Amino acid sequence: RALLADPRISSRYELLHPPVPMAGMPEVMPPAQVGDIIGLDAPEHTRYRRLLTGKFTVRRMRQLTERVERLTAECLDAMEAAGPTADLVTAFAQPVPALMICELLGVPYADRERFQDEVATLFDQSADEEAKGYAYTALLQYLGELVVAKRAAPTDDLLSDLTTADLTDEELAGLCGLLLAAGLDTTANMLALGTFALLSNPAQLDTLRAEPALVDQAVEELLRYLSVADPLPRSALEDIEVEGRLIRAGESVTISVQAVNRDPHKFPDPDRLDIRRRATGHLAFGHGIHQCLGQQLARVEMAVALPALFARFHALRLAVPPEEVPLRDRANIYGVVSLPVTWDEDSPDA
Repeated sequence: RALLADPRISSRYELLHPPVPMAGMPEVMPPAQVGDIIGLDAPEHTRYRRLLTGKFTVRRMRQLTERVERLTAECLDAMEAAGPTADLVTAFAQPVPALMICELLGVPYADRERFQDEVATLFDQSADEEAKGYAYTALLQYLGELVVAKRAAPTDDLLSDLTTADLTDEELAGLCGLLLAAGLDTTANMLALGTFALLSNPAQLDTLRAEPALVDQAVEELLRYLSVADPLPRSALEDIEVEGRLIRAGESVTISVQAVNRDPHKFPDPDRLDIRRRATGHLAFGHGIHQCLGQQLARVEMAVALPALFARFHALRLAVPPEEVPLRDRANIYGVVSLPVTWDEDSPDA
């Protein structure tokens, strides 16, 4: 927390020097693209962040609960109609956040196939820089067209709201691309992995079903336990001493939220999933000026979608042994490739 909140620690990509070479990553990173606030420091970062913060308040995100419930029900209806087996990733975990972020930003859901592959490539750390460059260009081209359309005929959505701010079309497209990508992959992973974790811990699932009031607590524990975000790279702008350790100016550090969220001094017996645990203080969404803007939306989606899934399919279970569930390559953000599930179609508790 001290490092993430320290203004002497920079997030600028061009200052980062990964201690271990990573596939597809150049030795010297280019500066952040226009609108990519993750790779900016204050005051440049502040200008963008200030425009967005008011759009993602806790109150506003909770007002979206009814929309999340409706979109979740539509996905579950389609899954049930096609049953009694499904890949939970493509049938549920991906569509729910995709529908929600498209609706929030004002992106036509029918256009999702135009950008889903590009988003997947951007999050694929094993993809080379050329592939990422093509994906980013294609995504920005689509979003640039959408920005022009929203300026000409604004609708009731976040992107239309932002067209009234002092932002160029390029900045708007970049910001929208960042929000779109961030709102798709991480939440989809949390829904799929959260389901996997609960199905693999039936006592915890039984507790959640018996005590639905625990849902918010369960969401925080799943966020802590799974911690799907990448480690956070930073660079020191000057010498910094932390807990008796010297970080010299120009050196890079990697802050592992995974390690933090399994710290036994903060969370006793940290490798055990316990939905009764009060997992407040986890860093699944980071900390400081780069703390995840969409964290409240992600919480709402998880708190609505997971209980709805288990209420609809009481007999839901894995269709393969847990060890056969295909995980993403370690070079990618943590997640599952697919999650085969099944249920008893003729059972009254199906």
